[in-house]
Amino acid sequence: MDFSAVVLTETQQAFAAELRALLDEHLAGDPDARRRESSDDFDEGLYLALGRKGWLWPRWRREDGGAELDEVCIRILETELLNREAPVQGGAARLVWPAIEAFGNPGLAAELKPQVALGTARFTLGYSEPEGGSDIAGAKTQAVRDGDQWVINGQKMFTSNAQSANYTFLLTRTDPALPKHQGLTMFLVPLDSEGIERRPLATMGGWDNIIFYSDVRVSDRYRIGEVNNGWSVLRRPLDAEHHLGSQASKLADVSGGIHHMRYFEQSVQAAVRWALGAPAGDGSALISDPAFLAGIGRLLAEAEAGTVTPGPMGRVKGSDVAREGCEQLIDLVGPAAVLPYGAAGAISDGVIAFAHRQAQQTATAGGSVEVFRTMIAQNDLGLPRPDYPGRKGVTPSAPPAVRPSGRE
Repeated sequence: MDFSAVVLTETQQAFAAELRALLDEHLAGDPDARRRESSDDFDEGLYLALGRKGWLWPRWRREDGGAELDEVCIRILETELLNREAPVQGGAARLVWPAIEAFGNPGLAAELKPQVALGTARFTLGYSEPEGGSDIAGAKTQAVRDGDQWVINGQKMFTSNAQSANYTFLLTRTDPALPKHQGLTMFLVPLDSEGIERRPLATMGGWDNIIFYSDVRVSDRYRIGEVNNGWSVLRRPLDAEHHLGSQASKLADVSGGIHHMRYFEQSVQAAVRWALGAPAGDGSALISDPAFLAGIGRLLAEAEAGTVTPGPMGRVKGSDVAREGCEQLIDLVGPAAVLPYGAAGAISDGVIAFAHRQAQQTATAGGSVEVFRTMIAQNDLGLPRPDYPGRKGVTPSAPPAVRPSGRE
């Protein structure tokens, strides 16, 4: 295996320079300050600028609005956007668009594709409901046919980035009489439709959205896939979101959880810088304390394990590393670690406290770690499907007999 540095061609170096110049133009200032000042992690100006360059869909042909970049340039693009914490939420589009092209109305797909490439058409995922939890197939939002239109009523929550999107990829129930997975239909619903109300939802990690649908009328043109076959349509974006299947490039990240560890890794670096001047019990710098160094070493080793663990297993490992690692880091550093931004003595503007708060949502965002563990058990380990109490078709077992104690 060749671990030598990749030597960039002149074209690749020129691309990197052009990209950094564009990011410098749009991302002046401290990314932490930007995050504190705005609850909306989206910069429309930057997103549209990337679209004009063809960099939102860099593998697409130029005539389709892409840039036809090679895999090294795409990796440079992804790395720079991540390192600069560029506020461009384009993940939903990468999940939704392949399904629209495969199952949607051809005229609708042809109409939207140039807008998707430019960044003027943006998507959000309308899956989760208040009573559904991770069981999205139990959706209760109803779509009833009325001629060549559908009337939608219901409620979705955790509709991330709906405030900056103009379409939602909506999971609805169109036949309540059919089994749970067979009565579903997918729609691409314009978010400016009459009867849609968005309310911001405060969470531990920032802000999300609740969307209410009240007699929302949608043309059948916006139906994605066959009626009552929505689960088959949804499987493709779900598999992509769950990191199932092959990677788009050999240069892509191995782990499905690498992004979950971003703020944790920043916190470890901040703790090391802080320890250079923080006193230990004997008056020396904490950085020379063997116990502190051993603890930091364990955290770095766990982060590396999270980086190289593949697919769904990496998604679970990344979340575990972020949540448990932040707790262990707080134990190593002490009370200063939990001081938030603005507090006297906060480390690096409260980065550890922020990372600890953000880490909690990694266990649920994009599918809970419990769901992923079940997927790993069935798909990778070949274990049978668990029979949870209360699941349809499962007969509750009798409680164990109580053995008499011999005492009255």
